[in-house]
Amino acid sequence: MKLIKEFKEFAVKGNMMDMAVGIIIGAAFNKVIDVLAKQVLLPPLSLLTDGVNFSDKKLVLRDAVLNSAGETITAEVAVAYGKLSEVFLDFIIIGFTVFVIVKFMNRLINQAQDTTDETVVTPKDIQLLSDLKDLMEEQNKMLKANSNS
Repeated sequence: MKLIKEFKEFAVKGNMMDMAVGIIIGAAFNKVIDVLAKQVLLPPLSLLTDGVNFSDKKLVLRDAVLNSAGETITAEVAVAYGKLSEVFLDFIIIGFTVFVIVKFMNRLINQAQDTTDETVVTPKDIQLLSDLKDLMEEQNKMLKANSNS
């Protein structure tokens, strides 16, 4: 019973919805990055390298052994460094994109929390805290002035 109650609290607080939205956006973002890397960035890079397809690049450690019928007796052993280069490129693109998004979001958050910036609407909780801070500073100045007198 306690587990069900905890789950209800978890779901009602919005954590589950936040996670679901994050997972869905992450999956869609992955598709965008995949297309960006494989369809936009790699073709020009392949063109610059005389049409080399990076996904096919590998270092063969042992060739496959075939019998007279063409069936594989022993499988090829290879290090597929081309796939690694594609995944690494995906990682760099994703990392840079996330960096830019987080930087942009932090800038918006900082603008929203700046109570002196008149161009952006400050959230009420931040405005109230700022007003409270200003009142406390004013009160401290008055107390210091009275104690010095």
